[in-house]
Amino acid sequence: MFAKIRFFYCAFIIFIVVAFVMIPLISIFRMQKGAIMHHANRLILFLTHGKTEMIGEMDMNADMFIMNHQGIMDIIGMEAMQKNHLAWVAKKELFEIPYIGKLLKKGDMISINRDDKRGAITLLKEIKNTIENKKRKIAIFPEGTRAKNQKLLPFKSGAKMISEKLQLKVQPIVITGSKHFLNESKHTSKGGVISYRFLPTIDTKDCTQSWYEDMQKEMQGVIDNEFANNNRSR
Repeated sequence: MFAKIRFFYCAFIIFIVVAFVMIPLISIFRMQKGAIMHHANRLILFLTHGKTEMIGEMDMNADMFIMNHQGIMDIIGMEAMQKNHLAWVAKKELFEIPYIGKLLKKGDMISINRDDKRGAITLLKEIKNTIENKKRKIAIFPEGTRAKNQKLLPFKSGAKMISEKLQLKVQPIVITGSKHFLNESKHTSKGGVISYRFLPTIDTKDCTQSWYEDMQKEMQGVIDNEFANNNRSR
């Protein structure tokens, strides 16, 4: 019962901050969007008694961060703990959801339309423009949707194709504890620490042909190790 109550409290806090802090401020102060997002997400963590931990080092020279995905706390924690102005890649349907969609649009995030055959080309151009002209780093969840257990879903090929075409430096990140903190499917929140483990950066200009598959295996290994040794689920 307490986990249910805590879930609705956290959901309320997220809604209030997004609707009445983030969206108005990034609409007015457009040049400070990144800083506003960081401070607002830190406010969410403070009000929900959330904590994050960073294991390893964030590569400030990386162009793209690739992460596993379990829920909205993945994004909130990531935004709260660093200073990069990230551009999140999200499916087109999310841009149509009230408040969340407006936040994505006002935040100048990147939309991907999986039903459009030309979607990959459009996405490639938009990511290239975001990195080169807007000087923002890309954040993407290659699974495409949320897995229900510890096993990573097959990574979509789009992130691999774009990384190789643009010769990006890619840093994988393994997130654990997010679903324990806020489980959106079960409507529970048990608090705790959301952990971000930064793995070595991969330079796609000079890497093996199987780098994408090897990266997924490495990320899965970290997930399995965290669960077996630290009882931390993804």
